[in-house]
Amino acid sequence: MAPPPSVAAASDRTGPGADAGEPSSLRLRRAPSADAGDLADDSSGGRWENGEPQPPQEQQQQQEMLYYRASAPAHRRVKESPLSSDAIFRQSHAGLLNLCIVVLIAVNSRLIIENLMKYGLLIRAGFWFSARSLGDWPLLMCCLTLPVFPLVALVAEKLIRRKLIGEHVVILLHIIITTSVIVYPVVVTLKCDSAVLSGFVLMFLASIMWMKLVSYAHTNYDIRVLSKSTEKGAAYGNYVDPESMKDPTFKSLAYFMLAPTLCYQPTYPRTTCIRKGWVTRQLIKCLVFTGLMGFIIEQYINPIVKNSKHPLKGNFLNAIERVLKLSVPTLYVWLCMFYCFFHLWLNILAELLCFGDREFYKDWWNAKTVEEPVHKWIIRHIYFPCIRKGFSRGVAILISFLVSAVFHEICIAVPCHIFKFWAFSGIMFQIPLVFVTRYLHATFKNIMVGNMIFWFFFSIVGQPMCVLLYYHDVMNRQAQASR
Repeated sequence: MAPPPSVAAASDRTGPGADAGEPSSLRLRRAPSADAGDLADDSSGGRWENGEPQPPQEQQQQQEMLYYRASAPAHRRVKESPLSSDAIFRQSHAGLLNLCIVVLIAVNSRLIIENLMKYGLLIRAGFWFSARSLGDWPLLMCCLTLPVFPLVALVAEKLIRRKLIGEHVVILLHIIITTSVIVYPVVVTLKCDSAVLSGFVLMFLASIMWMKLVSYAHTNYDIRVLSKSTEKGAAYGNYVDPESMKDPTFKSLAYFMLAPTLCYQPTYPRTTCIRKGWVTRQLIKCLVFTGLMGFIIEQYINPIVKNSKHPLKGNFLNAIERVLKLSVPTLYVWLCMFYCFFHLWLNILAELLCFGDREFYKDWWNAKTVEEPVHKWIIRHIYFPCIRKGFSRGVAILISFLVSAVFHEICIAVPCHIFKFWAFSGIMFQIPLVFVTRYLHATFKNIMVGNMIFWFFFSIVGQPMCVLLYYHDVMNRQAQASR
């Protein structure tokens, strides 16, 4: 009786070098060892049997029949279990990620239903906008007059380029301009009993303009230094781009003030067209996530903080419970804000202005140490200038965090009319964490340790604690003002 086709094919594949007296069972065991890679190929990549080409599905079926025969070895090489320490990071965890997503959806769905059953729908506009918000015209006028400061900075740069004023004078002018652009909104906000959101928007815009003007003054100063050095014969090789050495113009300044960047340069990489359909989709996403943030704040965060006590004055265990309960909704709000502003809005602005460099953020969520999620502006205009002046790296980090802490405090404390330095302390507290996470990363060589510390202090402790502290201080201030 003739052998089955699969056996005959396996016998044929042993080739002319096979031992004619070798048992067929050994030949069958050899076939799968190459993982079906030893079938004869024709010139076009197809496989043949009995002079006829085989469909790929039949080829795979025959290979599996040979591979899983009872006589074929089931254990062929040394392997680790998928969850062992040597193999876990080489495995795909897509299924576990899907499980986490399903669990998050289930848990949060239960929380949403429980919250609605307990409080009902709590969405209201009074917390964000009220009749008082419509009367915040001094803040609006302040916001509309902020563009005057960049124009004065341009005039100062034009004067120094024409050598009508000296270097020390233009530096003094820029110091006055940058100081005024932040002091002016602070005074207006503190003088007016405005809504918190209105004051925050004004201080946020003023802080952005301050950083832009600092970059504008610093970059132009550096351009003048490089120009003088090259005129004296200094060679900088490829570090000096002629495009980045152009004189400041009104057009370049106006584009910089609108562009989604805090770092000034005379020219930027540009795209060729505006994708209108893409912009529309991003705007819709931006509106959806903004509404989601409002829903989480009104429906979850407000009831929790209203039913809490001041974390530094009440029961310690009760404060811990409130902080942990707040950690999840505040984290969701922060992630939505990050996605809404840093991804959606900045990309929309970049698309409308044909701004080419869209790397507005890096993978800070994978940070191994607390110092990694540092803004490009701080590196360019704070950190490395301190290093070039001879400061140690530790002192440069301290100064960078100090500047960041001051502006976090200004953006939060001024609209709330409270100066308790909670935001300032929260930022400065990260300095010892920088050295702790750096030490752990260098000692254990494990990126997960520093990353877990970053997430714990960032989302579980820091933000919920600041929310509770500022909320109760604002409520106490309003209660005292109403007496």
